Amino acid sequence: MIRLFIDQPLAPGTCLKLDEKQSHYLLHVMRLGPGDALLLFNGRDGEWRAVMQPAKKGAAGVEVAEQTKKQDVPPDLWLLFAPIKRGHGDLIAEKASELGASRLLPITTRRTVVGRVPVARYRSIATEAAEQCERLSVPEVEETQPLAKLLEKWDPKRVLLFCAEAGEAKPIVEVLQDLKPGPLAVLTGPEGGFVEDEFKLLRAKSYIRPVRLGPRVLRADTAAIAALTLVQALKGDWAA
Repeated sequence: MIRLFIDQPLAPGTCLKLDEKQSHYLLHVMRLGPGDALLLFNGRDGEWRAVMQPAKKGAAGVEVAEQTKKQDVPPDLWLLFAPIKRGHGDLIAEKASELGASRLLPITTRRTVVGRVPVARYRSIATEAAEQCERLSVPEVEETQPLAKLLEKWDPKRVLLFCAEAGEAKPIVEVLQDLKPGPLAVLTGPEGGFVEDEFKLLRAKSYIRPVRLGPRVLRADTAAIAALTLVQALKGDWAA
């Protein structure tokens, strides 16, 4: 059944008007009509079955029927990543959403090669991924900011796993096994890696744990997917 994220309250008997993009998708792509059912979620009220109503002036309307899933609390897991060229950056946004990340934070580093970071596209990709993988929330996608500026206001209670491709670092599995429950974040770098000054900055922070992802040097998008997978398996909702 079709699932849509909608930023409106969901309650039984509520009639909702969908936006232009969603109306076009339902009416002209999926060709739904009055009486057809779909699923809605908003990240707050759980998942609900809704029924299509007659369209008015090209806008689709739905009536909310009954709740199909109660709202859950996703793992408090963030991903900090340096945007990379189109396609690979899109993949990070998509797979991080499927893997349950609650917040995506694009960062700029010395070797970040992407000029204009497509935050709006990342948000659209994250929403579509959430709709398809049946999660009940959409990860927040923040505006891009320099890594150093982000670390200035970092809450030290949130451990940051720094995926280091050079220097001393413990295996990520070993670090995760020793961590106490709490908020986590994963940091992956740009395609060219971090420069020496960035390494020094990262290693100077007490809340940052440099980790290794195995014996091979991974692409930036692969590193993000691998790290999130391990975190979810050992400390996240896969381990529940």
